[in-house]
Amino acid sequence: MLVSFNWLKEYLDLSDVDPIELGDQLSLTGIEVEHVYQPGEDISRLLVGEIIECTPIPDTHLHAAKVNVGRDELQEIVCGAPNVAQGQKVIVAMPGARLPGGMEIGEREMQGYPSNGMICSLQELGFPEKVVPKQYVEGIYVLPDDIMVGEDAKPVLGLDDTIFDFDLTPNRSDALSMRGVAHEVGAILSQIPEFEKIELTENKERHIEEILTVGVDNAEDAPIYSMRIIEDLQVQESPMWLQRKLMAVGMRPIDNLVDITNYIMMEYGQPLHAFDKDLIRTDQIVVRRAEEGERLITLDGKERQLDPENIVITDGEKPIALGGVMGGENTHISHSTQHVALEAAVFNPLQIRRTAGKLNLRSEASSRFEKGINLAVVTDALNHAAQLLSQLGDGKVVSGMSQVAHVTAENTEINLTVSYLNNVIGVDLTKIIIFDIFDRLQFDYKDGEGDSFTVIIPPRRWDIKIKADVAEEVARIYGYNNLPNTLPVGASIPGKLSVLQKMIRQTNRYMEGSGFNQAITYSLTTKEKANQFSIAESDDTNLAMPLSEEHETLRKSILPGLLDSAKYNRARSTDSIFLYETGRIYHGTPGDSLLDELEHVSALATGNYIEDWTNEVVEMDFFTLKGILEGLLESYNLAEEVEFRPLTVKKGMHPGRTAGMHLHGHEFGFIGQIHPKLANSLDLEDVYVFEFDLQLIHDAEKASRVVEDIPKYPGITRDAAVLVNKRISHSEIVEVIEKVAGPWLQSVNLFDYYEGEGIDDKKKSLAYSLFYQNPNATLLEEEVQEDFERVLKSLKNELNAQIR
Repeated sequence: MLVSFNWLKEYLDLSDVDPIELGDQLSLTGIEVEHVYQPGEDISRLLVGEIIECTPIPDTHLHAAKVNVGRDELQEIVCGAPNVAQGQKVIVAMPGARLPGGMEIGEREMQGYPSNGMICSLQELGFPEKVVPKQYVEGIYVLPDDIMVGEDAKPVLGLDDTIFDFDLTPNRSDALSMRGVAHEVGAILSQIPEFEKIELTENKERHIEEILTVGVDNAEDAPIYSMRIIEDLQVQESPMWLQRKLMAVGMRPIDNLVDITNYIMMEYGQPLHAFDKDLIRTDQIVVRRAEEGERLITLDGKERQLDPENIVITDGEKPIALGGVMGGENTHISHSTQHVALEAAVFNPLQIRRTAGKLNLRSEASSRFEKGINLAVVTDALNHAAQLLSQLGDGKVVSGMSQVAHVTAENTEINLTVSYLNNVIGVDLTKIIIFDIFDRLQFDYKDGEGDSFTVIIPPRRWDIKIKADVAEEVARIYGYNNLPNTLPVGASIPGKLSVLQKMIRQTNRYMEGSGFNQAITYSLTTKEKANQFSIAESDDTNLAMPLSEEHETLRKSILPGLLDSAKYNRARSTDSIFLYETGRIYHGTPGDSLLDELEHVSALATGNYIEDWTNEVVEMDFFTLKGILEGLLESYNLAEEVEFRPLTVKKGMHPGRTAGMHLHGHEFGFIGQIHPKLANSLDLEDVYVFEFDLQLIHDAEKASRVVEDIPKYPGITRDAAVLVNKRISHSEIVEVIEKVAGPWLQSVNLFDYYEGEGIDDKKKSLAYSLFYQNPNATLLEEEVQEDFERVLKSLKNELNAQIR
């Protein structure tokens, strides 16, 4: 929101106010002023001139002009603008003038013609192109004929102004108007803004009921809908004062009709819309919801397919505008428009927000409808616009106003006490000070018994509804910088980490110690990615109004985000990528508005895991990542060991290199290789991943930690090489060994694996080392041999293994 200091001067006495200091005061009272700038600060020696002669220079695009700038002699200037012509009032930078960007104007010769100055375009004076009237974008700016020759051009163009750039919070939409800002500045300076009284002259010979009626199907869609008719209007260029104000607040002047509606919106915060009355096919306006599949070509020339969420303005039959968003091409005004139906309304903020977002049609008007409208000024704004159209367009205002109003502007009364305000703000204010603040804010009040009172909030501050809102108003006008520095009062409660938080930190330390980098990815993703790699089935959780299709559904797995991060890093020439993340995934349950938020751990690895100074490398593979995962699981000290089982069907994963993770018979995670097709689509190779539910680990029974002496007695090792069917897993073999190995078996380690030449192609060879030890005595060969032979026998009987 851009605010003009000169415009504010029309409402308040700012003669002794420094605009830079005012900007600081506004920021201190809660309205952030991002930037304060003076557009003409670096500009000097700018005059209004009139072109007396204008002669084309042969064989060039240039013109030699003689310009009257109010001096004894005409100023000779060479101009290259295509629209320069005799008789124009123009802006002249005299010799010695300074323009934005450090440009200095001097006297020189061009094509043999003297050029003592420059005829300026608005862009050369620092105006952004978006505010320059379209007819002057490619040339010089032509001033209205009533501007005096020789006058200082800076005030004429508003270059003597100061502009405030507000960054408003959504609750302060009352400051989206010059009058709202005037009330705010008045409260800061202890002044009451004065606004011009509008006197509207109507044509009593014509009454609106004879011409047009309005109706609203649903009061919630348009609580107020008003319309006036202006006849015999002349659409023409706006006067300089109106153009100057609009350009100062960042709007492009177009013609008097459009400019007046924009001017009223900026002054009152009330958007208006003008229809060409002659293009409305009936004598009625009906506000209703669009029908499914109904279509409308909007003012931007695009055909919009509508649905029942859209509020439309119709002629009783077909839509002629999208309510609160954009008008229709079928009733748009033009330079030939003579009769205008002028609309002022209040629309349902939620429906406007949905329509503007879905159709990507956000505008100054829709923004104001979304955030709220001052009900008290709807009629005033409409009447003021009609008065200006009568004054600046020679129009005749038809008597009467057609209106449907289901709500009225009412004050809000809030009961308070001095003690409440002092307790909330942390100060010691008296009623006198508080009432003085209300006077500055122009809030009425009623004194009560003791320290109680009632404050009466006017409709222009619809953001103030409860006691806390009043406390905020008192605090900011009193001055946040005047509030004392105090420490919170209350019992000290020592904080500590929960068990789950400790597990997350433990996981972070382990993964970082294993060479992985922590990633933090978005919880929102696409609908397709949300269902990738999910461990458990659940309903999607979609945002009602997503900012983009890339972030519309809550994730059910962390892995898609890690894959996106890996793709991003690979595109920037990073070959070895090791990422992990601890974060939440979200499961929705039908009929339940609350989500299950589960803490998950996920990791991704691709490339060289170890690369030392000898140039020897160890590439990441399934078993390396599984070893890292097993070390992490061991650190949780689970009472029951996690079991890995082959997982041949999991979308996105390699069918022969994926395993499910099981605890208590429940699958709670997986580890494996990303399917090569998916990896190739991401420009990745041999990507290994795992993900599991940390919440289940948290809830699982933990083993008690036992500290034992270092064994004093030696152990005995036995090796067993077995030939088994390829379908038999390593874990099945270990399970058989541990079941019958006896009490002294301490560990089983696989040290060799072979498939290929020399053995049946349906079998594989595995070699295990079994370590036996008795912590209390020296083991005898006979004891170990008996247990070992029992192991070999069980392997033969249960797994049909051949002992080698």
